[in-house]
Amino acid sequence: QVQLVESGGGLVQAGGSLRLSCAASGRTFSRLAMGWFRQAPGKEREFVAGISWSGGRTSYADSVKGRFTISRDNAKNTVALQMNSLKPDDTAAYYCAADVSRVFAGSQPDEYDYWGQGTQVTVSS
Repeated sequence: QVQLVESGGGLVQAGGSLRLSCAASGRTFSRLAMGWFRQAPGKEREFVAGISWSGGRTSYADSVKGRFTISRDNAKNTVALQMNSLKPDDTAAYYCAADVSRVFAGSQPDEYDYWGQGTQVTVSS
């Protein structure tokens, strides 16, 4: 069992920045592939970014490339999402997810085994 707890969401103006964090417990964190997803009202959950066990491999949705950065600290059992140049379209609930069976998980929600409760990000224009 893996427990994931997100933090760092909030209200920010367009062009601003936020840093989300996800704290994991329950399994060896360095053996979890991690990802961030988001879901806006009335829309499907979508992939934002993913990171491998060591952090050496990352991937991003085209919509956030160059603006968001995913990173992890295996000593602290945390994964972060630094979000810069935020746009109103980035408004959504953001979820941290863990995959226990792959070194690097993909972009599909069903590849992940555990999810956090989500943190709301609202970007005003």
